[in-house]
Amino acid sequence: MQIDISDQTDKLSTVHEDLLQRVLAFAAEKEKVNATAEVSVTMVTNETIKSLNEQYRHKNEATDVLSFEMDNPMRSTENTAAMPIMLGDIVISYDKVIEQAERYNHSFERELAFLVLHGFLHLLGYTHDDKEEETVMFQKQETILEDFKLERS
Repeated sequence: MQIDISDQTDKLSTVHEDLLQRVLAFAAEKEKVNATAEVSVTMVTNETIKSLNEQYRHKNEATDVLSFEMDNPMRSTENTAAMPIMLGDIVISYDKVIEQAERYNHSFERELAFLVLHGFLHLLGYTHDDKEEETVMFQKQETILEDFKLERS
């Protein structure tokens, strides 16, 4: 899978960029995502994600992660085997990663991995719009992070 990472905050270390790459590649393998799939990850400030959240979700607040789905291979009825699949964009607030790691008393790395995985699963069509869907999605997140050896502290 092709993963493009952009850091608009200039705060993300190469170690953390590598973590994002490895978590997404691992999750893509677990979810059997086509190797031609592409996804982008952008790190932004609270101010930027608040603006995006207002623009696209009509919520005037900073959030931790937003996902913008493009092609969804799980929902598509077209034969796209020969074409690259543009899964979409994941936008993460660097500020929220720090805040939530402290709030939940775990590492920056664990929170970063959790948020990129959460966004990635949304791109694959998972939601938490109701209790049943939430249970499925959150269990999948925990299982992937455990298998990746990045469990809650």
